[in-house]
Amino acid sequence: MKTRTSPFRTDIMYAAAAGLILLAGLTACGRSDDSGNASARKQTAETADPRGVGPIKSVELGPLDEDLAARGAVIFSGTCAACHKMEQRYVGPAIAGVTQRRTPEWIMNMIMNPAEMTQKDPVAKAMLAEYMTQMSVSATEAEARALLEYFRKMDGEQHE
Repeated sequence: MKTRTSPFRTDIMYAAAAGLILLAGLTACGRSDDSGNASARKQTAETADPRGVGPIKSVELGPLDEDLAARGAVIFSGTCAACHKMEQRYVGPAIAGVTQRRTPEWIMNMIMNPAEMTQKDPVAKAMLAEYMTQMSVSATEAEARALLEYFRKMDGEQHE
């Protein structure tokens, strides 16, 4: 007497096989295009315009403006802190040290112009690939400048 496999059991076997094939493909894909890792970000940083993409072409920094930094702290806690923490990765990258990693122009362009930055700036693209979340809030130039001053204060910059 011949044993028959139930249609339900056959479907499960096909689904399991398809899942393994998909998993193998995704694993291989991840190995060949790991654009979110640190070395890929470093390589793109070397080829990107350090100012980023957007309206800010030049920022003149002077001594730290405590009042402006205080306004930036309020903006950060009310808007940015939902996705960013100072010392740890959260929904988005940690903010600590950003003024050493990026130019003032890049920081302000990212704050004011996140969608275009993640479409056209190689560093922002790599960050989007790593964090898998588009920054959805954009700010005015005055807000971005206040946030930049707050980041400078948090990074210990007293003057340029």
